[in-house]
Amino acid sequence: MNRTATALRVLTELDHVRIDRLLSRSQQASGDALHSVLDDADIVPNRQVPADVVTMYTQVRVEDPRDGSQRKLTVCYPEDADPAAGFVSVLSPIGTALLGRRIGETAEWSAPGGTVQKLRIVELLFQPEASGDFTL
Repeated sequence: MNRTATALRVLTELDHVRIDRLLSRSQQASGDALHSVLDDADIVPNRQVPADVVTMYTQVRVEDPRDGSQRKLTVCYPEDADPAAGFVSVLSPIGTALLGRRIGETAEWSAPGGTVQKLRIVELLFQPEASGDFTL
């Protein structure tokens, strides 16, 4: 299963509200891409988000299609970001690209210098909502 990065994204109501508030306080350039995600996403109640969707604080295994290497990433808020440990801010290009995607989709973003980067979502190792945590 390999779906394109243009598929409709799914966000929980709580993630949508929290990220919207975060963007209203942030001046980062990545905000434009994230605003587009918020504007175009399918917003669902926290208890109804499918278990294969990347939400905030989801631990996801991704694969680089160029070499097949895999790594674990967690999409988080900026104050919890630690890229070396795999915690990527939702305000970063990679965090924005992963948010709302599903298993099997390929997230794409532009790296500094304009090169397009891609990661395929292989597995969700932990999704808060699937574990019964609707407020994380």
